[in-house]
Amino acid sequence: MTLYEIITKKKHNAELSTEEIEWVVAGFCRGDIPDYQMSALLMAVCFNSLSDRETADLTMAMARSGDMLRPETGGFNADKHSTGGVGDKITLIAAPIAAACGVFVPKMSGRGLGHTGGTIDKLESIPGFCTELPYDKFIGTVKKAGFAVAGQTGTLVPADKKIYALRNATATVDSIPLICSSIMSKKLATGADGIVLDVKVGDGAFMKTEADAEKLAAAMVRVGQLAGRKCSAVLTDMSKPLGRAVGNSIEVIEAIEALKGNARDDIREISLALAAEMLVTAGKGDTEQCLAMAENALTTGAALERFKLMIELQGGDPHVTEDYGLFGKARYCREIFADRSGFINAVACEKTGLIALRLGAGRQTKDADIDPTAGIVFDKTAGDFVSRGERLAALYTSAECDLDSIAAEFEGVFQIGDEKESTAKKNIIKIVKGY
Repeated sequence: MTLYEIITKKKHNAELSTEEIEWVVAGFCRGDIPDYQMSALLMAVCFNSLSDRETADLTMAMARSGDMLRPETGGFNADKHSTGGVGDKITLIAAPIAAACGVFVPKMSGRGLGHTGGTIDKLESIPGFCTELPYDKFIGTVKKAGFAVAGQTGTLVPADKKIYALRNATATVDSIPLICSSIMSKKLATGADGIVLDVKVGDGAFMKTEADAEKLAAAMVRVGQLAGRKCSAVLTDMSKPLGRAVGNSIEVIEAIEALKGNARDDIREISLALAAEMLVTAGKGDTEQCLAMAENALTTGAALERFKLMIELQGGDPHVTEDYGLFGKARYCREIFADRSGFINAVACEKTGLIALRLGAGRQTKDADIDPTAGIVFDKTAGDFVSRGERLAALYTSAECDLDSIAAEFEGVFQIGDEKESTAKKNIIKIVKGY
């Protein structure tokens, strides 16, 4: 076979065989297939899509391009993945809840991508916390604390790294089969028995519409089923920032407060729903029973104790759960006040993420450093009434940046009107089950 023939087949919307897909992935990883030919194939896939079987074959070929892990924890291993959002600290809450209920969560996470934050960046704001763990220490932490969060190793799914870089350069990122294979190849390679996907929907998500999010969710769940894994996807709202904090250390603080029972409604509901889904995949009961178990782990403090133990085992200072001053303090703060009274009918979510990026909470270039103190804390959110002169939010940074222009840009984040618009959306939009 030749890549010319394979490109021609997909250009004419013909199905590729399992052998052809495996040959392409292996050849591209070896360097036998040049970027310009792979780019042509990716564009053909972008235009003509892939069948369920082709998507599953591509996912498995990518997963097998590197290490295939099998966490020996002695129990059921569940994984949770978010498609990315603004203020998304749910892993830091849902994972210890699931761990406190007897499910092991060996979690390999990523760094921030574009306007969305990364769990690894957040955790590294904890003094001493290490996300680069030898595999035996990673699994040892999971066995003791019930969960661990570490960065992805270079030997895990190398095909995804190479293909994603090419997709990013050739405007083929938004293909649902390619997004699906990128996400699910990493989940399958890490060896989870059950996979719960948090598919974000709205202005601050990569999937802007419910229809697109549901297509992606269904595709990923089908791939999980074909790979023999218990899998479900929860569509959650990302039309506004999640919770009160957007940043790194400030999001960890908000997660700790949530584990102490002081969560805002959206954080609490989504965290419990995802933790419950992880318990359902582990066979702990039906949705109602598992939700009750998750709530108990939260209210009794059992989940917080798991979180503290995980921090300690990964080299961090567990005292941060009591003394937030250990995180360090931002050098600069700029408060944002309402210039009129009225109802907040919208909070521009993606714009919030981009402003947090400018403050230093994310990377504007690949090798840029993260400012762990940078970010945004909201006092008000969509649906709230605000009086003129009342504080809406505060911007924090330790970087030497143009706070005046950033503050001026941030004032456009809030849409305030005289009447309260009935635009409130459910936090949990839909659950797509594959078991």
